[in-house]
Amino acid sequence: MKNYIDLIEQTFYFPTEDLKYEKGSLHFYDVNLMDIINQYGTPLKITYLPKIKSNIHKAQGLFADAIKKHDYQAEYTYCYCTKSSHFNFVVEEAVKSGAHIETSSSYDVPIVRKLHEKGLITKDHFVIANGFKRPLYLQYLSELINEDFNCIPVLDNMNELSYYKEHVKKEQFNVGIRIAADEEPNFEFYTSRLGIRYNEIINFYKDNIQHDKKVNLKMLHFFINTGIKDTAYYWSELSRFVYLYCELKKICPELDTIDIGGGFPIKTQLHFTYDYAYMVDQIVEKIKWICRKNNVQEPHIMTEFGSYTVGESGATIYSVLDQKLQNDKELWYMVDGSFITQLPDTWGLSQKYVMLAINNWEEEHHKVSLGGLTCDSMDYYNSEAHNYGVFMPKLKEKENQYLGFFYTGAYQESLGGYGGIQHCLVPAPKHVIIDKDEEGNISSRLFAPDQEAEQMLKILGY
Repeated sequence: MKNYIDLIEQTFYFPTEDLKYEKGSLHFYDVNLMDIINQYGTPLKITYLPKIKSNIHKAQGLFADAIKKHDYQAEYTYCYCTKSSHFNFVVEEAVKSGAHIETSSSYDVPIVRKLHEKGLITKDHFVIANGFKRPLYLQYLSELINEDFNCIPVLDNMNELSYYKEHVKKEQFNVGIRIAADEEPNFEFYTSRLGIRYNEIINFYKDNIQHDKKVNLKMLHFFINTGIKDTAYYWSELSRFVYLYCELKKICPELDTIDIGGGFPIKTQLHFTYDYAYMVDQIVEKIKWICRKNNVQEPHIMTEFGSYTVGESGATIYSVLDQKLQNDKELWYMVDGSFITQLPDTWGLSQKYVMLAINNWEEEHHKVSLGGLTCDSMDYYNSEAHNYGVFMPKLKEKENQYLGFFYTGAYQESLGGYGGIQHCLVPAPKHVIIDKDEEGNISSRLFAPDQEAEQMLKILGY
């Protein structure tokens, strides 16, 4: 096994439905990446819009099937968690595909208004407002409610409600309560810092909402950091949450919705086996079983998927600038970008993505480490989820070598920053949007060119 193509095909389940290699180039969702590189150069960020739509429709279909199978007497609503990626082409594609909106900060609210101005959402769309809210965020949410937007502030602490009571002018408005779930046993903290503790919620409702004709408790919100997984921990926390819903529903007739948060995983390696249909089926069945056991009408279900919505639509592409043999066995491929600034999860969380060469698969392969452009010693990528190493084709004279990281569409610009100041003033790469029309024709457009020195100097005050 000498050639790179032999390594990949004999080691992994390859090709996949998303990735294949033919005619000298890796293809990502049927997009010839060498064509994109030849047109736009590197470093390069790519967003493939059709994947956003297909994932949303997939989740909606799975919940619809489970609801029908179990004769579940309520509805499902898909919300997009905007903090995963705030770019307009992402958010607009999500709402066009049937998603509602979940917000995290005051600056999400102008995005909601822009979507409404463009006619992409109506005032009937849910705006689920999460997060610990500073004064401007509270103000913006109160204004949305006063203007008849279907905005549900999710109370993150017991002091938040008083602001809405004073500033919302409508006769009635809806709120939710976020439950502070217990963290996984191996987590650094026992209980989430977000939300209100289980043993305080019933008394809080009785003291502050039950006898106030202006406020309706519409929703309970639940989320755990580890996501939706088939583990005893997840099912235990979900059951505990639904039992609380049943207890509260008996004294709060307006309560009719649960938000089970996000947490659908996305691909981080070529062999990905998560059974979405099974998990959705079990969630719906468990919620119904607990509600029927407690003689309570089952609630409407909401989710707020972020990474699942946008993560698999993204790719980040680099070229190898040169190679450096630093001792007898450590060979470095230096790339034309920075992992710290452009893929910060690889640095901060040791996140592994699907990483593949884009060309030269017929060449012999060898083990390398990938080095970023910054002078930081941590700006490297040298292992993958399946292996303590990275393998790439050997470099050929006068032929460029390209490589790509795939399913990188969520959080990376939000965490690393976009259009601002990056470590060592490494510029933000150009960003290309790829779409497909109803006839299957693929098109691309440049969303943003490389960041220029003048932009950074202005920010720095020069």
